[in-house]
Amino acid sequence: MTAGMIDAETAKNYGLVNHVVAQAELMPLAEKMANKMMRNSSVAIAKAIKAVNAGLEEGKNGYKTEIKQFGKSFGTADFKEGTTAFLQKRTAEFPGE
Repeated sequence: MTAGMIDAETAKNYGLVNHVVAQAELMPLAEKMANKMMRNSSVAIAKAIKAVNAGLEEGKNGYKTEIKQFGKSFGTADFKEGTTAFLQKRTAEFPGE
């Protein structure tokens, strides 16, 4: 709000960033996070990216796009697998459909 610069720890305390690491630790952490994301549904990730991108486009309502994409996810094989895996207390194996 003040347009002043803040340091990384302050940004983390404000909830603007999730992690603060030394430069040498950055790539290992990024790879760890990417590997974790890759275990999620590629369909859900694509829909989330579409919603985020819509929020950045002039004339588009990102919130409406998010609602639409969320609704579309219910009919996917990934949704069925994720729900079934959760109920069976096992790791989901998403087919990407």
